[in-house]
Amino acid sequence: MTGNDRQDAAGRARLGDRAAARRGEAVATDPDRGLAPSAVPGHVGTLHGTRLARMQAMLVLGLAAATLAGASAAAASDRDGWAIAALLAVPALHALLMAVEFAWTVRSNRGDPAGAPRLRHAVAAWWRELLHAVRVFGLWQPFLSRSPGDHLPADANGRRGVLLVHGFVCNRGLWRHWLPQLAARGVPCITVDLEPVFGRIESYAGRIDAAVRALETATGRPPVIVAHSMGGLAARHWWAAQPAARLHQLITIGSPHHGTRLASLAHAPNARQMRERSDWTTALLARQTPAQHARTTCFYANADNIVFPASSATLPGADNRHLGAVGHLSMVESPEPLAALITLLED
Repeated sequence: MTGNDRQDAAGRARLGDRAAARRGEAVATDPDRGLAPSAVPGHVGTLHGTRLARMQAMLVLGLAAATLAGASAAAASDRDGWAIAALLAVPALHALLMAVEFAWTVRSNRGDPAGAPRLRHAVAAWWRELLHAVRVFGLWQPFLSRSPGDHLPADANGRRGVLLVHGFVCNRGLWRHWLPQLAARGVPCITVDLEPVFGRIESYAGRIDAAVRALETATGRPPVIVAHSMGGLAARHWWAAQPAARLHQLITIGSPHHGTRLASLAHAPNARQMRERSDWTTALLARQTPAQHARTTCFYANADNIVFPASSATLPGADNRHLGAVGHLSMVESPEPLAALITLLED
């Protein structure tokens, strides 16, 4: 980015902040450019929210309390079998529902170019996803989503920044293992929380634009966006209204670019938009340019238990990379996406 481009980016940031002030919104500041997740400089308002974390914390604590109450009541009545059943009910239901998802994805991928995983590979992916889902939804997102924070150091100018965008019913806690690794490398990195949680996908464009603008202002360069699941659609919707050069590269991980069959069971506005071959995803494909697809890397997996058939997570003209038998959340923890990002930043 030239000196004039940096001045233009800074000017857009100042104009956005003044507009926010006129609307009565808070403009975040952080003189030390520290790690507080809601205090990223140069953007309008806040990029982060706590609504989903509170919802999931209440759900986790409620289920834990109900489980313990049921087990205690059964044990007090000398019904040890019922006490054990009460303790195992929630984990067993979770495992069963996820097994149904994996069975559906295996069946769907039999006719997909990626092919269906072998049974033993599917079972291994189910087990890994089961454990990782407990970490993400039972701990990271409801209780640890505020830490580690974003990393936007004072000497960020000239470096390539990274924006991390989560997916459906997730928050920034999903990136718990990514943030410290990027910070250790000195990579300017910020996150967003996509709220309203069950809003339409296009409603997230404002937060993404504010985050990109913050990175542009701090680094003077177009950033890289790494997006998981629905976050990839939100990023593409924002990018479709921008010049291709506004973004250096987009990396999507398990994003339903052509929708997913699982979304047929959901009725939230953003879930309906992600139904297989929906009008919304079809229109988005038509809006994007070949130049944008050429700057996109899509990671997909034939054991993705949320986005299937597997090729739904690919784009024409993009660098499509198959991860094999990996579950939806586990794709974020696979080494390949982070390694691809590091390679991109080092070029």
